[in-house]
Amino acid sequence: MNILEAKKEVLDVAKKAHQEKLVAGTSGNVSIYLKSKDLVVITPSSIPYASMKDSDISVITLDGKVVDGKHSPSSEWPMHTEIYRKLEKECALVHTHSPYATSFAVCNEGIPEILIEMKPFIGGDIKVVPFAPAGSQELGEITAPFLIDRNACLLANHGTLSVGDNLEKAFFSSIYLEDAAKIYHLAKSVGNPRII
Repeated sequence: MNILEAKKEVLDVAKKAHQEKLVAGTSGNVSIYLKSKDLVVITPSSIPYASMKDSDISVITLDGKVVDGKHSPSSEWPMHTEIYRKLEKECALVHTHSPYATSFAVCNEGIPEILIEMKPFIGGDIKVVPFAPAGSQELGEITAPFLIDRNACLLANHGTLSVGDNLEKAFFSSIYLEDAAKIYHLAKSVGNPRII
């Protein structure tokens, strides 16, 4: 995948996340790590999704140096790049503030494996990463271990993070994460959910 293709894919997924109401305003961010080029293609900071164009997408090194793009990268770039360093593979990340999943993150409560889709798309239950400041390298350091055998996790008092070998897989993990959170929330309101 070349840089232009990666920019178009990041833009497409960012807009889909906004349409699916996984993010509000300019919250959340999307990136791809092009390991062969050692570059990260990431959404810009504070640009509304509705007006965002592929030319707005930033390209940075793992140290955060902008090599292409007219805007600053997402303020969460240190989290993204640290996770890419730790995972040591070409992959993609989608960070959202989807309401049902984030409500569990705010309560510091994980989501057990309650749906058959959770195993193939997420890897099992959904765990909560301990709190660390948004936009920090520390957040990436403590989050990476949670993504070794899972495709999604909750960030305490913050939001969600999903990973995939490609951006489409990471995005679908975000969709399934929010779906599981919504169903778990509804199930808890009517009874005692049974765990698989």
